[in-house]
Amino acid sequence: MMNKVILADNQAIFRTGTAKVLSMEDDFRIIAQCPDADRLQNALATFRGVTVLFGSTLKQDVSQLMQQICSLGSRGIAILENNESPQPYLAAHVHGLFFRSITGPTLVDCVRRVGRGERAIHSASNAAAVPDEDLVGARVRDRLTPKEMKIVALIVQGCKNKEIAMRLGTTEQVIKNYLRGVYDKTGVSDRLELALFTIHHRILAEAAAAAGNLIMQA
Repeated sequence: MMNKVILADNQAIFRTGTAKVLSMEDDFRIIAQCPDADRLQNALATFRGVTVLFGSTLKQDVSQLMQQICSLGSRGIAILENNESPQPYLAAHVHGLFFRSITGPTLVDCVRRVGRGERAIHSASNAAAVPDEDLVGARVRDRLTPKEMKIVALIVQGCKNKEIAMRLGTTEQVIKNYLRGVYDKTGVSDRLELALFTIHHRILAEAAAAAGNLIMQA
């Protein structure tokens, strides 16, 4: 069965990375990518019977959105920030839910299960012990400095170098220099690959999320 997906999220790199993860599977087709609520509404008016992934940062009334999605014969999956409460989304009867720190394979499984008509809720408390295959993520986490981890967190959030420099109180050139070191340590060549790498390795994604929370609290 082909799973047609609308992907609505205003964090560009996460949206692009998620689309790439799903498009690598034979049974998924991304039919629309929406960076804001208006484009999501346009996509919902065009396509029916699809799976809709929507970021909580779009600031939609989740109950109304889910009623609309269900009325179109579609199913909705919420993408939550790592420090966000899932309760309002569970109360709105989303068909699926996951946090940004989710790994690529778990994300694929979640979307696939919802496409089959199941309910798939992946909460932060579901996290199990680090599997053997995530030792790579653990090693990279341990190699990155606190400053580099903050940069990774902001990259995953879709921030450009100028914004990262402003958030961290430095210059764009300094950020570029740090990024070269991060690319060397992770074995990637650009910011999209870095975001994908982080999404694929839960323990690294969780460390980046924690660093992101520190930035928000500063």
